[in-house]
Amino acid sequence: MASEPEACAVRACCDPMFPSVRGWVMASLCFAQKAVLAPMVRVGSLPMRLLALDYGADIVYCEELIDIKMAQCERVVNDVLETVDFVAPDERVMFRTCSKEEGRVVFQMGTADPERALAVAKLVESDVAAVDVNMGCPKEYSTKGGMGSALLSDPEKIEAILSTLVNGISKPVTCKIRILSTLEDTVNLVKRIEKTGVAAIAVHGRMKEERPRHPVHCDYIQAVAESVSIPVIANGGSSDMVKTFEDIERFREATGASSVMLARAAMWNPSIFRQQGALSVEEVMEEYIRYAVRYDNNPFNTKYCLCQMLRDRVESPFGKRLHAAQTSEEICEVFGMTDFYNKTRAELEARKAALQTNGDQPQLPRLEEGVLTMPVRFERRDYPPQITPKMYLLEWSRKEKLDQPVYETEQRTQDRAFQSTVILDNKKYRSTLWEKSKKFAEQAAAIVCLRSLGLPEGRIGEEHSGLVNKRKRDDKKCAALDANESAARKRHISEVPQEEEEEMICRTKVVNGVCGQTTR
Repeated sequence: MASEPEACAVRACCDPMFPSVRGWVMASLCFAQKAVLAPMVRVGSLPMRLLALDYGADIVYCEELIDIKMAQCERVVNDVLETVDFVAPDERVMFRTCSKEEGRVVFQMGTADPERALAVAKLVESDVAAVDVNMGCPKEYSTKGGMGSALLSDPEKIEAILSTLVNGISKPVTCKIRILSTLEDTVNLVKRIEKTGVAAIAVHGRMKEERPRHPVHCDYIQAVAESVSIPVIANGGSSDMVKTFEDIERFREATGASSVMLARAAMWNPSIFRQQGALSVEEVMEEYIRYAVRYDNNPFNTKYCLCQMLRDRVESPFGKRLHAAQTSEEICEVFGMTDFYNKTRAELEARKAALQTNGDQPQLPRLEEGVLTMPVRFERRDYPPQITPKMYLLEWSRKEKLDQPVYETEQRTQDRAFQSTVILDNKKYRSTLWEKSKKFAEQAAAIVCLRSLGLPEGRIGEEHSGLVNKRKRDDKKCAALDANESAARKRHISEVPQEEEEEMICRTKVVNGVCGQTTR
């Protein structure tokens, strides 16, 4: 039973009409009596959050996202997926949300700087229900910049960050901590945190040096819950105490907390939130895949989550097939969901085409410093097997009796992304978007060139041009000529004078720290 001060705070956070002093009380998101999906790196992306909500979770936290990376993002409305995306300069989607989780998703950030934290919070506040600061993660990727559990030894910085957020945004602010080495230190810290005006505090009942194999300290969480008037969310019971839906309430009672947050128990099977009882992992994995395909989730992230659900079966023949999959289509093939994948992709492509038809005029290339540019990305699934834009461009240049296209590629040092420029008929073409590989960057450049020239690029559903078929028909006819030409080329190379050979080597230049071929 909650104390009178706690009951008052709970009533306040659940009642939008209750008078507010610090701001968070006016928010509609209530943190009392809730089952919560914990923030988990590589797990808490949109498909897992939606699945947890479907099964009965009340609140879902996204994975920890670092403030420095998020501060560089642009908010983009994705009309095809019907999502809001926060896109980094390298075009990676750092955070994606949709209306299905509106009012229930909490954005967790890793930060050690109050002003940067506020900038990120302002960027996302209109699309999330609350903002949380990670003060509990003990992993190096979080602590090396003074973030995560590193903040526990700097209460002044904790106060500065939380106070800045509470006073700077309109949404509730929370934090997630680990317990300190003594009960007294832990209670003193949470009292200081409460004074900043946060709406709730999640407490992982282990010290930063402890790992899941160590027992959770329910007595520490209980002491925290008794010492503050804001809702306390108990975390850390997945191994010791929470194995079924009924165990969630038992863990809450054992800790005296207002709510319970689940991490690994939900990662292994998110249907643990289901009041009627957990479903089979096989059924859950299929539902997860449906969300992953529908919302174009990164296939490596999808595979990681599915492997966590498989647990010890990941080394089985089925698990090895899953581990070998590299794309969403291949993952669906492993699960016998190819028809679903094809249908969903077709629906998304149709929506994309309809938006393009009903939207503005097709985007025209822009001339930037002598290079024609367009924001184009190469999506392999948009093209038939063995067909690429580079192939179409090469065939067209042969047909027009032009020198074959030449690609100059550079690699960006900060994220190792690639950008390529294709030179054809003394003109240069480039995509303004950076790609994850040199091959994809060259394909994107080829797409810009083809679109600038009004040429087909080989996309699925595109009107047939006959260029590639012509190449196949000519292959046998040219085989003998190619063989003779190859032999002659070998003889020519063997006879190249040393001075000319040195000149050819010098045509390779270093671009931004990486060699880029500049053959003319």
